[in-house]
Amino acid sequence: MYHVKEAFYTLQGEGAQAGRASVFCRFTGCNLWSGREIDRANAKCTFCDTDFNGTDGVNGGRFNTAQALAEHIKALWPQEANNAVPYVVFTGGEPLLQLDTELIATLHSEGFEVAVETNGTVPAPAGIDWLCVSPKGSNPLAITQGDELKLVFPQADAPPEQFSHLAFSHFFLQPMDLSAVAQKSIATDGAATVQATTAYCMANPQWRLSLQTHKIAGFE
Repeated sequence: MYHVKEAFYTLQGEGAQAGRASVFCRFTGCNLWSGREIDRANAKCTFCDTDFNGTDGVNGGRFNTAQALAEHIKALWPQEANNAVPYVVFTGGEPLLQLDTELIATLHSEGFEVAVETNGTVPAPAGIDWLCVSPKGSNPLAITQGDELKLVFPQADAPPEQFSHLAFSHFFLQPMDLSAVAQKSIATDGAATVQATTAYCMANPQWRLSLQTHKIAGFE
């Protein structure tokens, strides 16, 4: 059974695929934080700003089979988009706790490209078309190669140079979102964080700046 917090049609807002029409499917659960504020201070990831608990989000639910979830995702893709390859992004929480080869194969049979945004601590199943890893702190990576490494910046225990040797096609730094409730304890402001991220990318051009354009433009 697959547990989905929410699923919706939108544009990808971040990284190398920014601007691409996508169905986002957010699985419940994460291996680095329970999702409960009471546990945040002692979590393995303390800056998450996403609600991934329960199945009560938009188009959320429990799906008994890969086919059932694939059909649910397919129904969210515009049927008149004949010239575009259907694209689904699995996220979380941690999507690789649930995503498996059966679901990937079923979506491929429906014509979808399958993308994943993962913290990289869980091995990835075969068949993923676009693999984006976003390291969280000092948690060890089980995935050290892929299409995109997108690092939230700054993280004191996860400096960019720690990952620059890995076998990814694209390297992005994304300024930490200090507007989230979780960030109130961080003694800096959003503008300074963006400036620091920009400065690092200019000094280290292997890295590119990723902004959360969905928050800037006001779409989900």
